Amino acid sequence: MALKDKLEAVLNVGLRVPSIMLLEVLYRWDVSSFFQKIQRSSLNNNPLFQYKYLALYLHYVGYILSLVLLTLPRQHLVKLYLYVLTALLLFAGHQVSRDYVRSELHSGYEGPLYLEPLSVNRFSTALLAQLVVCTLCSCVMQTKRIWLFSAHLLPLVARLCLVPLETIVFINRFAMIFTGLEVIYFLASNLLVPYNLAKTAYRELVQVVEVYGLLALGMSLWNQLVLPVLFMCFWLVLFALQIYSYFSSRDQPTSRERLLFLFLTSIAECCSTPYSLLGLVFTVSFVALGVLTLCKFYLQGYRAFMNDNTMHRGMTEGITLLILAVQTGLIELQVIHRAFLLSIILFIVVASILQSMLEIADPIVLALGASRDKSLWKHFRAVSLCLFLLVFPAYMAYMICQFFLMDFWLLIIISSSILTSLQVLGTLLIYILFMVEEVRKEPVQNMDDVIYYVNGTYRLLEFLVALVVVAYGVSETVFGEWTVMGSTIIFIHSYYNVWLRAQLGWQSFLLRRDAVNKIKSLPTASDLQLEKYNDICSICYQDMKSAVITPCSHFFHAGCLKKWLYVQETCPLCHKQLKSQSQPANATAAPTQDILPANPNPAEAGQGEPVAEGDQSVTQNGVPVEGSQASPSSTSANPNLELGLYEI
Repeated sequence: MALKDKLEAVLNVGLRVPSIMLLEVLYRWDVSSFFQKIQRSSLNNNPLFQYKYLALYLHYVGYILSLVLLTLPRQHLVKLYLYVLTALLLFAGHQVSRDYVRSELHSGYEGPLYLEPLSVNRFSTALLAQLVVCTLCSCVMQTKRIWLFSAHLLPLVARLCLVPLETIVFINRFAMIFTGLEVIYFLASNLLVPYNLAKTAYRELVQVVEVYGLLALGMSLWNQLVLPVLFMCFWLVLFALQIYSYFSSRDQPTSRERLLFLFLTSIAECCSTPYSLLGLVFTVSFVALGVLTLCKFYLQGYRAFMNDNTMHRGMTEGITLLILAVQTGLIELQVIHRAFLLSIILFIVVASILQSMLEIADPIVLALGASRDKSLWKHFRAVSLCLFLLVFPAYMAYMICQFFLMDFWLLIIISSSILTSLQVLGTLLIYILFMVEEVRKEPVQNMDDVIYYVNGTYRLLEFLVALVVVAYGVSETVFGEWTVMGSTIIFIHSYYNVWLRAQLGWQSFLLRRDAVNKIKSLPTASDLQLEKYNDICSICYQDMKSAVITPCSHFFHAGCLKKWLYVQETCPLCHKQLKSQSQPANATAAPTQDILPANPNPAEAGQGEPVAEGDQSVTQNGVPVEGSQASPSSTSANPNLELGLYEI
């Protein structure tokens, strides 16, 4: 991205932040209480404060102007800020001129300037300031007619011409009136600009809605305004102002416990309106995205940023915070209660971030164990992150039990932390099994059974924990206070964490049982057959000390074929359906001419099996040649697929 594009992107966000700040101020401003204070003060007789409804109308006009500034195109927004900057510069010039006239009246000296050093200093300082103001106004408005902004130089010229001081006061007032008339003329000449902009915007909106629909219009405004980044910047500015106001009013240093309380109360102060709450939601989303991206970078290095779109991550945590804040009425509470409730909500958000970190780390760690990678640094990073995800959630659950009274929301946090630790423990056990297999230099017998039992154990524990949470939530709803949001969350939790887990576990059990029954029904190859054909398993590429024979006369390891049958009920080589045989499980097949090896030796190539239609598997010296359509070796060559088979 070019520097100009980056600058435009920064301006597009930075120039819109004040409009949201204005919305925040208008939302916090209570007009009724304001006029009650006015009635009790000396300003009650002021005509400006006699009409309450006029102030109410101005309050709503402020909302409209804020929304207009928020949705104004960037080019017009830049022009508006330049006009405002010019007006501020003219006001600064007026202040300099007024201060100079007051200082001259205070000195009382009306003689030539060069005879009084103090008068020379005052004059030179005011002249330099007015020249700077005129130059800046000319540059901002992009005009060479600098005299349009030089009215405040008239008192200086009059003093240089030895005009009496009383006359200089009137000249200064004339300069101020002349500048005001210039501003009024400029506003009158551009009076129809807002109307024309609104008319053009309305016409474009109608065209977009007619052609693409409301959804496309919303997405266009979302991308044009960059709302997530905009609200995040707004909330960070609000939070920084809150911290600054606290430290600027205190002289004594703050203790560590006080800093934690200050952090929570400052966050609570900065989420008291819908606008600041949205800002906090987007800020949490970006923080979660940064943590998850850092997690991937720690595990994979710069490869984590190659062809990987992680922009969808982080929104789960922000949406979780928003739902909990709306359900608990966060913005309606007092600051202390809001800070306490916010601490619980942030615990839930942290638990969600830890779960997302586990979702990133789990496949990477298992693939690292299955790929036999020798890099110690990669293994250290993977194991260290898993240990962190094992210990920290358990510690967080312990601290919650120590400092809070148990309720449904806290039980959700604790259950999520326990589930994260259980999942990490299962991942580490499977990783250790893979590493043990690597150290032994030969496959571990019944490895898939061991992995299945490990996965089944911690998934059963997950199911029990979810069941306890649902039971507690139901009892609290029945015997306690019933809410629609609480009942909805219990229903969602019951469906996704209880029903779907039970259904998935039962389906996995049925698939495994069917695969085991099919393997038991297949005949076992005898030692004579294995010695005669001298073959390897086409799935794992390992020598076969024992094998089973499919109805289509192909040889495989029983464990390898069982993992294949978890996925599909066909032969890995010829794709014929494997049906259960009536032969006993331990029956040994007789060496007949019907049974042919999966990969015949070169000497027996003439007696090879005819290739079935659709089967383009070709072998050479017992090794499949590249280009084989149905070669099951791809299952072994791909660690992620092998891990998927283990998961089932």
